[in-house]
Amino acid sequence: TPGLPVYTIGSPLFEEVNINLENGRVFTIRARNSSRENKYVQSARLNGKTLSGPWFTHDELMAGAVIELEMGPKPNREWGKDGSPF
Repeated sequence: TPGLPVYTIGSPLFEEVNINLENGRVFTIRARNSSRENKYVQSARLNGKTLSGPWFTHDELMAGAVIELEMGPKPNREWGKDGSPF
């Protein structure tokens, strides 16, 4: 998100990606059930904790983490409507 230390979650292109950070830690993104049909995020967890909205902070990323996205064929209109992270 330009101007804010927050990253917005969108539909991933890969089932799993590991990002090696400059500080030696790793940020991992896992998209369970991801496919051409299952392109909508149903829910997300960061280090096992459920995310109420479609974002995480720069500090969370730099600490090294695992984000798990549950994917499905239709938008989950309930997930991510809890408002701003601020």
